[in-house]
Amino acid sequence: MAESTTTRGLPTVAIVGRPNVGKSTLFNRLVGRRRAIVGDEPGITRDRLYGTAEWGGRNVRVVDTGGIIPEDKELIPSEIFRQAKVALEEADAIVMVVDSRTELAAPDIELSRLLLKMGKPLFLAVNKVDNVELEAAAENFRRLGIRNLVPISAEHGNGVAELLEEVLKVVPETKSAESETEDLPEVSDDEGSAVVEHPEASRETKVAIIGRPNVGKSTLLNQLTGTSRAIVSPIPGTTRDAVDEVVERGGHNYRFIDTAGIRRKGKTELMAEKLSVVMARKHMEAADVSILVIDASEGVTALDANIAGYAHESGRSVIIVVNKWDTVVAQAHKMREEAGTPEADRLERKQRSKMRTAMKTADQGEYERRVRENLKFLDYAPVIFTSAIKGQKIEKIFETIERVAAERRKRIPTSEMNRFIEHVDFERASVPISKRVKILYMTQTNVAPPTFVLFTDRDVKLHFAYERFLENQIRRAFGFEGTPIWIKVRPRHKKR
Repeated sequence: MAESTTTRGLPTVAIVGRPNVGKSTLFNRLVGRRRAIVGDEPGITRDRLYGTAEWGGRNVRVVDTGGIIPEDKELIPSEIFRQAKVALEEADAIVMVVDSRTELAAPDIELSRLLLKMGKPLFLAVNKVDNVELEAAAENFRRLGIRNLVPISAEHGNGVAELLEEVLKVVPETKSAESETEDLPEVSDDEGSAVVEHPEASRETKVAIIGRPNVGKSTLLNQLTGTSRAIVSPIPGTTRDAVDEVVERGGHNYRFIDTAGIRRKGKTELMAEKLSVVMARKHMEAADVSILVIDASEGVTALDANIAGYAHESGRSVIIVVNKWDTVVAQAHKMREEAGTPEADRLERKQRSKMRTAMKTADQGEYERRVRENLKFLDYAPVIFTSAIKGQKIEKIFETIERVAAERRKRIPTSEMNRFIEHVDFERASVPISKRVKILYMTQTNVAPPTFVLFTDRDVKLHFAYERFLENQIRRAFGFEGTPIWIKVRPRHKKR
């Protein structure tokens, strides 16, 4: 979780330590929910995660970081260290976590020296002290030179209250911020034209970035937020926890959530990967808008279609972002230059499918047609071509999110819906006579997603073609770009 308008001004506490000492378990204990993925595999947490802890009527912002090994030069460990340093710089107090059941290790000594040099309030949480016998062993960690030592068991909650009390003594009081209230427009369901509902929660639009592993989701998040918030590497599956960041534009907050790449069930081996896929779907279902990222150089795969189906069926609004378009353009240019050579012939043989043909010519119009052909159920979703690594079309993505989020909350008055029904020629719907129904009247009962209830003369299930025809007519008349439409039926007389 990232900083939101409700957590600005809260004192910040960073949780740090080497891998597999229980930092994420402590984080989950403090924030009161399972925000971070935990397990026995070291290095599960990579990006930094935010949450809010409450104790004694006071709130603090808590930051969970990946396991730190300061001198490790490998790509992902060094990126984890970079992310952790951001958390340390913004922290008012630091909690270093160590494992009481292991001997003092060089990374612990090196990290404690680094933290002591920062001069910030520092606490040593000696974790996994699950019984009285282990409390004596906890004293051995005083050799690290950190005066404030608290034995805890993050898993069972022992000592966590004492740790929080000690931290709250040294962090500043919460800065008070005047709450701003705005008069919201009333929603009428009787007369007039379509309106957009703006409940309090809608001031923050939640946007989940979804897709297969290694299609550029984290790079896109960093471009949209203007930060290096998520770790980016060419290694598939780098993101495990959902990473989110709030961006304020034009008085409106957008919470971008970078989810872990969703794989097929049989392709996830580590427990952390299995949990990250479950959490990715959970975060997607909590969002308002899903940005489906597709790798332009690979085209739409069966897994892309499955992920798109998750978003569609859960009622999320969808924007399709075709990423890495610059690589397609470069490949097409190379093929034109090398036409007639053996290398070009080899590429030609690879590009037999219609999608590959569109890639060969770098024709966006043709490519979009192939995308829509493969994702027919998302015909309402706008398509944007971009190169996240080059920061292309970022402004257009923001504009589209704003437009789609507004369409998602749009409500059509009942009187207008019934005038609309009067002018629809249902004879054009290719539906068997036995499945046809007469719509007595129609009303919109909900938004996000727009939900319509048909009151009919017969108690029969609405035929797919009839429902599809009606949905197309609703879109033609009222828009609802980027959002699925749900249609429910209530017969005048139910079958007994």
